[in-house]
This record gives sequence, C-alpha cells and structure tokens, in this order.
Amino acid sequence: MGYTVNGTELETDDQGYLREADYGDEVVQVIAAAEGITLTDAHWKVVSYLRDEYREHGHTPNFRNMLKGLAEVLPGCDSKALYDLFPLGPAKQGCKVAGLPQPLGKGGY
Repeated sequence: MGYTVNGTELETDDQGYLREADYGDEVVQVIAAAEGITLTDAHWKVVSYLRDEYREHGHTPNFRNMLKGLAEVLPGCDSKALYDLFPLGPAKQGCKVAGLPQPLGKGGY
C-alpha cells in the first residue's frame, strides 16, 4: 500500500506508515483522506508538533508525553480531544497522518 502525492508513489510499510518522513502538506491531506479524517486547525497543530518532535529527537513521543507537549500548542487539550481528532490512537494515527515513519514501541519514547 502506498500513497500517490503529486504523481509520486510514496513507499509505505505494511501498516501504511511512510518509510521515510515527508514534510509536505499534500502528504498530510492524502493520508488524512485515506484514514477518513477531515483536517481541522487542531489536526494541523498536532501534525506540526509531531513533525517538530521527530525532527528534533528522531522519533515521536508516546501518548503521555504527547499530551504534555501539546498543552502549550493546544491549551485545554485532553486525551478525549486527541482521540476525537485521531480515533485510532493519537500517537500512532497522528504520526501516520503527519507523514512520519511508524512510531517506536507503543508510540515513541
């Protein structure tokens, strides 16, 4: 399974995560559509946060650390709000939609 973005087929693993990170906005739109997610400003803030964490640390945070880190970006954001945005799991589905490789272990560090 791969995603086609601007005529280019992007390589994915067997669960649909990109093998190499792609930071283009078009990628987010294509993957979100494939996941059945209609993007909002809150989705884009989570995507931006996850991409920044991946760039800085080489991996993404687990759910607990993600919740703490997003407190600055999305004030008042709680676990329910994140699951409303990414119903299959914010740490995993959020990374997939952000165009990042599959998180380590149970969602990162």
